[in-house]
Amino acid sequence: MDRDRQHKTKKRKISKPQNEDELAPTTTPSLSDLVASIKKNTQAQAQNVVSASSEKSNGVKNGGGGDVKKRKKQSSGDNDVGGTGEGKVAEDVVEGGGGGGGEEEEESKSFKELEIIDQLCETLETLKFHKPTPIQQASIPLALAGKDLIGLAETGSGKTAAFALPILQALYHSPHSTLFACILAPTRELAFQISEQTEAIGGSLGVKTCVIVGGMDMMPQAIALSKRPHIIVATPGRLLDHLENTKGFSLRSLKYLVMDEADRLLDLDFGPIIEKILKVLPPQRNTYLFSATMTDKVERLQRMSLTNPVRVAVSSKYQTVKSLLQYFMLIPQKDKDTYLVYLVAEKFAGKTMIIFTRTIMDAQRISVLLRLLGCSAIPLHGQLSQTGRLGALNKFKAGSRNILVATDVAARGLDIPTVDYVINYDIAGDSKTYIHRVGRTARAGRSGVCVNLVTQYDIEEFTRIEKALGKKLDPLEVEKGEVSLLAESVGEAQRQAIKEVKEWQEKKKEKGAGRKMRTGRRDNMDKEEV
Repeated sequence: MDRDRQHKTKKRKISKPQNEDELAPTTTPSLSDLVASIKKNTQAQAQNVVSASSEKSNGVKNGGGGDVKKRKKQSSGDNDVGGTGEGKVAEDVVEGGGGGGGEEEEESKSFKELEIIDQLCETLETLKFHKPTPIQQASIPLALAGKDLIGLAETGSGKTAAFALPILQALYHSPHSTLFACILAPTRELAFQISEQTEAIGGSLGVKTCVIVGGMDMMPQAIALSKRPHIIVATPGRLLDHLENTKGFSLRSLKYLVMDEADRLLDLDFGPIIEKILKVLPPQRNTYLFSATMTDKVERLQRMSLTNPVRVAVSSKYQTVKSLLQYFMLIPQKDKDTYLVYLVAEKFAGKTMIIFTRTIMDAQRISVLLRLLGCSAIPLHGQLSQTGRLGALNKFKAGSRNILVATDVAARGLDIPTVDYVINYDIAGDSKTYIHRVGRTARAGRSGVCVNLVTQYDIEEFTRIEKALGKKLDPLEVEKGEVSLLAESVGEAQRQAIKEVKEWQEKKKEKGAGRKMRTGRRDNMDKEEV
C-alpha cells in the first residue's frame, strides 16, 4: 500500500468588482451580541498575547534596524537518529526588518554580494529576482559556509530559492555528482512546484530533477531514479517505498537534505517515516530545515537530523504580513453558502481567490455550487487524481479559472503570486493552519485580503486564533438585503450541487475499485480531510 496514502487520510447578474476601499463598514452587523462576545473575550488578553508570542518564539527575538544579530543558544537535546551533532542550536541569526514577504531592507545586498556565482545571478535576473528576500539574505551566506540551517519565515518569503541556491552552487563545483540532494515536501503539488522552481533557477547549469510522489506508478519513477538525477524532490512515504523496494537505489552519496514545510510534514504524521529515511542517509551531509512555525515537533526533528544548526528567523511564531487585510463576517450557519456566493459573485467579482474548506466533500460541493451560479471555480483536494490536481492548479495559475476551492493539505505551500483574496469558508482549526491559509495572498510585498466566515458554532475557535495572532480582526459589513436577494437562486443551486457530488462519489468508488483490482495500490497520498 502506498505509504503516503497510509498517512491519511433565477441567477443574479454578477456585478463589477469592487475596490478594496469599499470594504469599509456600511451597516451595523447582524448578530451583534456575538460580536460583542468576541470582543469581550479578546480585548483584555490582546496586550498579553503580543508579549507572550514574542517571548515564546523559541528564544528568537527580532533584531532592530535591519541588522543581523547573533547569539549562542543551547538546546536540550538527545542525539537521535541521523545527526552527528549534540542536539543543540549553535547560533540564532535573526533578520531585522521583519521579513515582510520580500520587501527590501535598508541595507539589502545583491545576490552577487552574497557570493552567488555569476551564472546563477544572471539566471536570477532573467527570472526577475533582483534582490534577495530577508530569508535569502540571512541564510544563503551561512549555507555557503557549510552550516546546517533552520529557516523560519512566512510563506511567500522566498524559502525555495534560499535552500536551492546553495545546493545549485555546490553542484556547479561538483558537476559530475548525481543523487546530490534530496528535498522532502508534504504534498505532491508542493513537490512539483519545488522541482519547477529549482530547474528554472538551475537551468543554465543543466540541472536535472526527479519528482517522486505517491499517487503515481512506481515503475516510471524507478526508471527516472536509475538515470541518477542531480536532485530528488519527494514526499516521504514514496521516497521510503523506493529506498526499500527499488533495486540499486540508495542515497549513500547524498550531500544535501532539505525538509521543506517541516511543521506540516510532522502534522501529517510523517515523523516515523522521516526517521527511517534518516537512518539510511550518510551522516556527513548538509541539512536544511525550513518551516513557517517552530513547534515542539519541529524542535525534535531538528535534534534528530541537524548538526549544530544555525537558526535563521525573519518572523515571529504566529505572524501575518503587514500588507494583509483581515476581516470576519458573523453569520448564521444556515446562510453560510449565500454569504459566500455574495462575496464571490458580487463584492469580489472577477478577483482571484482561494476558498478554504475543512473537508473534501465541501470543497467539491462548493466548487460545483459556484459553477452552477456562473462563477469560474475549480476544486483542489486529495480525492482528485494526480492529473486532476495538477490540471486544476495549472488552470488557476494560468487564469482560466479565478476561484480555487481547496482543502488545507492540497493547497499547503503553493506559490501562486497573484491571489487577491482568501476566504475561509470553514474556520481554521488552529492558528498555524490559519497562518498557512492566509499566506496564499499578500505574497512578496503585495497586498491581499482575507475574510473569515464565522458562524455561531465557530466563535470559540475564532477567538483562539485572534488570541494567538495578538490582534482583533475587523468585521466586514454588508447589506443583508443584498445578500437575501441571492437566497432563492443559491437554494436551487445547492440542491443540484448535492446531487452532482453524490454522482461524483459513486463514480469515484467504481473507478477506485477497478484500479485497486488492477494495481493493488491506492492512487493517492497525503493525509487528507474527509
